[in-house]
Amino acid sequence: MTLLNDTHNPALKSWLASANSAGCDFPIQNLPFAVFRRKGSSEAFRGGVAIGDQIVDLAALAKSGLLTGEAAAAAQAGAQDKLNALMALGTPAWSALRLALSRALREESAAQAALQDGLVPQAEAEFDVPARIGDYTDFYTSVHHATNVGKLFRPDNPLLPNYKWLPIGYHGRASSIGISGQSFARPVSQIMPPGATEPVLAPSRRMDYELELGVFIGPGNALGEPIALDQAEQHVFGLCLFNDWSARDIQGWEYQPLGPFLSKNFASTVSPWVVTLEALAPYRQPWTRPQADPQPLPYLDSAALRSEGAIDIELEVFIQSAAMRAQGLGEHRLSRSNFKHAYWSVSQMVAHHTVNGCNLMPGDLLGSGTQSGPTLEEAGALIELSVGGSRALTLPSGETRTFLEDGDTVVFRAACEQPGAARIGFGEVRGTLLPARALN
Repeated sequence: MTLLNDTHNPALKSWLASANSAGCDFPIQNLPFAVFRRKGSSEAFRGGVAIGDQIVDLAALAKSGLLTGEAAAAAQAGAQDKLNALMALGTPAWSALRLALSRALREESAAQAALQDGLVPQAEAEFDVPARIGDYTDFYTSVHHATNVGKLFRPDNPLLPNYKWLPIGYHGRASSIGISGQSFARPVSQIMPPGATEPVLAPSRRMDYELELGVFIGPGNALGEPIALDQAEQHVFGLCLFNDWSARDIQGWEYQPLGPFLSKNFASTVSPWVVTLEALAPYRQPWTRPQADPQPLPYLDSAALRSEGAIDIELEVFIQSAAMRAQGLGEHRLSRSNFKHAYWSVSQMVAHHTVNGCNLMPGDLLGSGTQSGPTLEEAGALIELSVGGSRALTLPSGETRTFLEDGDTVVFRAACEQPGAARIGFGEVRGTLLPARALN
């Protein structure tokens, strides 16, 4: 697990005033990574690091001569149009770059003059998917989500027998993963209407979001060589926000016997900023398993996991309908949850994914699955909040929702906050549902 060092000191301040403001997502203790360029420009995309409301341009930093050794090599790797090369370097390189940036951005740093003219305002930037995602696997790590959804279909036995023994996952579609701001058409596929004996080809009427965290893989593993649990996080570059949009009516018809397909592969959306595990170190918590539940098999259990395998990340979901925008109404919060409730940890996902010898690659993405808490108000999807569509939610505009309507924008935000530690934010991920394309 990541140890605390001087980059985590909550007393640290930056010479950039916006990084020191209350409620800032990106103080000097965070320093997350993204891929960006100036809006409307023909510039090449390149890596950047958030500080306050600005971006440190890694391409400019690499050319500046301010860094040396491992930090300089890491900046050069991060200056490319995707972060895969930086992700492949591993923890020592990421930590060296983080420490060098922290020192350069601190109050009274001699590097201020060299850095500040090269900063790019986040408001003037556009972003791209942070990595070239070769493969994407979505997990199902929230026992509360699994139970809530299971009750809708199997009231007497909501959890399948294997759920508490292994991290359930499926391989998703990497090509349709887009960056925050993604708009996409309501998907069309086969649906079996209630009471019908034959399916129809139609647009989904039960569109949903899924509140997830994305896990970007750093150094991979050779084919046939599993990653041990206590080494798993050395293979994780960082976490981002992730919305794995879902068409529940398409899913209900197609998922037997092989699982999600067209109900999931039409769009998934990631946030621009990837927060490193090192930045999250102050928010580690013990990972627990109820004594009455099956305890993990040895390859999924360790003293380090039990000591600090969970991470306290507050997660929020907001919605803004087209009518709300027209009326000048702001986003409406639908729910709040926390990643600390996850039944399976980040390290357990990686260890289980590779126990059969599966090889992960730098830039691969794991989805955490919908993150729901123990109460209905902490549900991470509309299928839970609306109890399968039986309970309508009322928006500030007077509209109601059981599932998403055309024009709805969904926004996720996340942050870590506790006394004695700096706030670590994730920014946001947003996406908008558009009308279905016309059927031929």
